[in-house]
Amino acid sequence: MKHRNPDGSAAASAAASPARSSPLDLNLVRTFLAVYRSGSFTAAGQLLGISQPTVTGQVRALERQTGRELFARLPRGVAPTEYAHDLAARVMDPLDALMAATGHGAAAEGTAAPVHLAGPAELLCTRVLPALAPLVADGVQLRVATGLTEPLLDELRAGRHDLAIATARPRGRTLTAVPLLDEEFVLVAAPVWAERIDGRVTTEDPGALHGVPLVTYAEDLPIARRYWRHVFGRRLTRRAAVTVPDLRGVLAAVAAGAGFTVLPRYLCQDELASGALVALHDTEDPPINTAYLVQRPGIPDNPHATLVRDHLLRLGPTW
Repeated sequence: MKHRNPDGSAAASAAASPARSSPLDLNLVRTFLAVYRSGSFTAAGQLLGISQPTVTGQVRALERQTGRELFARLPRGVAPTEYAHDLAARVMDPLDALMAATGHGAAAEGTAAPVHLAGPAELLCTRVLPALAPLVADGVQLRVATGLTEPLLDELRAGRHDLAIATARPRGRTLTAVPLLDEEFVLVAAPVWAERIDGRVTTEDPGALHGVPLVTYAEDLPIARRYWRHVFGRRLTRRAAVTVPDLRGVLAAVAAGAGFTVLPRYLCQDELASGALVALHDTEDPPINTAYLVQRPGIPDNPHATLVRDHLLRLGPTW
C-alpha cells in the first residue's frame, strides 16, 4: 500500500535510496579518482596530502552514497570494481577539466607533466633512453628510476611512476602489460679465454668452461643458470668468481679478461662486432626473455606519457 502526502501525491518508498539521486560530493569523487589512479589508499593519501584513514573514510562514504562497492582490497593495494571503472569513465574528464580551470594540475600550466619512467638500469641506459632522445629534443620531460622489477612494480601501483619496463609479466589485475622487446642471451668471454677453450664448448659438453672464472649478476646465477638449463639441458653447479649487480659491470669485467658470462645480446653486440668479446657457443635456440611495458589502468591523461608509450611500442620486438 502506498502512503500519500497531504497534497495527495505518492510518498517515496522507504526502500529507495535518496543518496543515489543526490549530486555526488566532489571531494569524495576526487579522492575516489586518486585511489583509482594510484592503486592504493596509501598512495592516494600521499597524492592528496591527507591521511590514509581519511582516504578510507571518504571512499566508504562514496560507497554509501552510490550504494556500490568501489574497490576490492588486495594484499598490495586495491582493484577497481566494474562499477568503479564505469564511474571513473564518467567523472574523470569533467573533474580533470574542473581542476585545470581552477588552476590545479599540469594542464592549467599549459604544459604536460614529466613522464616518470622506471626499469632495469642496463636496458634503460643502452636502449630506452637513446630511443627516446628525439622526444626529449621535442620537449618531453623524463624522470627516470632504475631498479629490480618487483619493487618497481610495487612503486608503479603506488603511483610513483607512469610507466615501467618489467623483465617478467606482472601478476594480478591492477596493471596492464604489453610485450616490448625480446632479449636474446649469448655466452661470451674475452679472446684470451676463447683461445684457451678453442671451440670445445658444445651443446653436449660445456665442460671446457670448468676452469674459467664465472662473472655474473648475482650469487644465484639467474641468467647463467637459465642458459645452462635451456641450452645444455643440465643444472649449473658452481660459484661465481665475480658478482656485480649491474650487467654493464659484468660486461666490463669480462671484456677485460676476468672470465666468462651470459649477457643479453643487445648489451654486448658492439663488443662482439669489434672482437672485444667472443661468443663461446652458437645455438639456433638461444634463451629469450621478453620485457614488458607496464602501466596502471586509469593513469592521468598525460599526453607525453602516451607519447612515450606509443613511441616505444612502435619500435618493435627486436630493437
